[in-house]
Amino acid sequence: MEKLIIPEQDIINSVCVYIARKKQVKPEDVEVELMYDDDYGFSAETFVNGRKQILVMSNLIEALRIWLAEYLNRDPYEAGIELLLDDEEGIIAAIR
Repeated sequence: MEKLIIPEQDIINSVCVYIARKKQVKPEDVEVELMYDDDYGFSAETFVNGRKQILVMSNLIEALRIWLAEYLNRDPYEAGIELLLDDEEGIIAAIR
C-alpha cells in the first residue's frame, strides 16, 4: 500500500463525522479545532450545541479510521496512521 497523505481539512471533516455520530447531530453542526502541544501531542477541541469536548490522539485515529473506510474505501485496520505537524500544511495524516 502506497503512502497517502490526508490534509488537515479532511482530518477536521473526519472528526466532525465521528462526533456527529456520538452526539447524534449533523456533521455540519460540529466545530473542530485541531491542536498540537510538544508535551501532550495531537488533540482536538470540539464544540456541539455550545458544549466543548477535548479529543486525544487515539480519538483522532479512530475518526480517521472511519474516514478511511467510508469515504476513501480503504481498509481502516490495514493502514498505519501517523499524525504529523507540517510547517506549510498544518496537521496532516500519513497513511501507510
